[in-house]
Amino acid sequence: MNISIINSEKAPRPIGPYAQAVAAGDFLYTSGQIAIDPVSGEFIGGSIEAQTTLVLNNLAAVLSAKEAAFQDVVATTIYLTDLAHFKQVNTLYAQAMGDHTPARTTVEVSRLPLDAKIEIAMTAYLGRG
Repeated sequence: MNISIINSEKAPRPIGPYAQAVAAGDFLYTSGQIAIDPVSGEFIGGSIEAQTTLVLNNLAAVLSAKEAAFQDVVATTIYLTDLAHFKQVNTLYAQAMGDHTPARTTVEVSRLPLDAKIEIAMTAYLGRG
C-alpha cells in the first residue's frame, strides 16, 4: 500500500509530532483540526461558530492538498467540549457539506488541546472511480 504524508501551507502547522493528514491507498485520514489560524499559527478563541468555521476551512485546505473536497469525505468525527453547541455546529457543518452526508460521530469530551471548543477529523475516499 502506498502511504504518504500530506501537509498544506494553507492549513495550520501541527502543534505536535503528527501530520495534517496521511494518504493510505485510496483513503485520506486527516488529523483533528482545532481553530488555529493558518497564517499566524495562533489559536483563535471566541464563539463556537467562529471556531467551527475556521476548523472547517482548515479541513478544506488539508483535503485540497490531495485534490479532495468535502464531497469526498466518507466519515467525520466531531469532538465538542459542550454538546449544547451541537445545533450551531450542525448548522455550519450542513452548510459546508451541502447535500453530501457522510457517516458521522459526535462526542462530548472534557477538554481539547489549547482549550478549543471543537475538534474535527475526517476520512476521505480518493478512489475516483
